[in-house]
Amino acid sequence: MKAAPQAQLRLLDLQDLDAALDRLAHRRRTLPELAEIERLEGRLTGLRDAIVAAETEVGDLEREQKKAEQDVDQVRTRADRDQKRLDSGQVASAKDLGSLQAEIESLQRRQSDLEEVVLEIMERTEEAEGKVAALRTDRSAAQDELSGLTERRDASLREIDEEAGTTSAARTAVAKDVPDDLLALYEKLRGQFGGVGAAKLFRGACQGCHLALNTVDLNRIRSAAEDEVVRCEECRRILIRTPESGL
Repeated sequence: MKAAPQAQLRLLDLQDLDAALDRLAHRRRTLPELAEIERLEGRLTGLRDAIVAAETEVGDLEREQKKAEQDVDQVRTRADRDQKRLDSGQVASAKDLGSLQAEIESLQRRQSDLEEVVLEIMERTEEAEGKVAALRTDRSAAQDELSGLTERRDASLREIDEEAGTTSAARTAVAKDVPDDLLALYEKLRGQFGGVGAAKLFRGACQGCHLALNTVDLNRIRSAAEDEVVRCEECRRILIRTPESGL
């Protein structure tokens, strides 16, 4: 392949611009805010699930407390009714009187037990409500942190995109100075060799693979015409000759 020496030199400018674009793309993918945002989003999902579970527990306890309070009211109502019968003097039989008194005592014990149940449920409800409040506080703090991280991420992305836009425009201008066949070869090699398609020959070494060329290869390149596109025998990248090539 033939190309004017100046066109070959432009490949080095193109390579520098492509390397800058690759660095920007890598920076865009690896912004520290991205990992933090992912972590916080996962935490928020966990907090939302925990809040739903805690709120469900509170609802269940409130229903349980209401049922227990209804049971207390029923027992109290029955005990009050029996006490009124006892106080009214309507029960004349000693046996019936004893049975009524025993029932009242039993109802009072039952009421006391049920009231203990209500208190225990109330304590559990208070604890569950405290858990909900704490989880909501954690969620609010995580949302605030996420908002701050999102703002920082977006600011960084805007900065990267602006720099990438400027660099891409410069690349387009440089690429116009490179013949189509040479540009196609460069792009192909860039895809094959980690983004580096052209490298400077510097003091007898390829700056693409950083290996020193042997005497035979150096003599071959030394004798090649200036417009001949030469390649590194080790890495097959395009070698660009400059006054510093050591030829």
